[in-house]
Amino acid sequence: MSARDYTGVAGVLATYFDGLYHSDTRRLAQVFHPRAQYVCVTDGTLLYRDMAEYFPIVDARPSPASRGEVRRDEIVSIDFAGPVTARAVVRCAIGPRQFTDFLTLIRLDGRWQVISKVFHYQEES
Repeated sequence: MSARDYTGVAGVLATYFDGLYHSDTRRLAQVFHPRAQYVCVTDGTLLYRDMAEYFPIVDARPSPASRGEVRRDEIVSIDFAGPVTARAVVRCAIGPRQFTDFLTLIRLDGRWQVISKVFHYQEES
């Protein structure tokens, strides 16, 4: 894929990290497709949410920024399956939890959007 595609996905990920760090669903709504899915099975049970369920949870929690947490996020990799499909592996921390997110992105309506977030977390000791 082109450098422009990589830059476009990296820009979406920067907004994603900002949204998580500030618990800002306006920013997150810029990067998630309205029909995106949010999935985790870290504790052995399926956690599945859509954005209508996920965003109120983000809105209700104190942001890492407001708690003075050091920001810890990184892009591990970005891969492209074609000109309109990408996958990013990213890491970030919120409170004592370290997250690894597999984000599937689609290029639709002229912009990259996250259509699926599947993640695992572990507690820091």
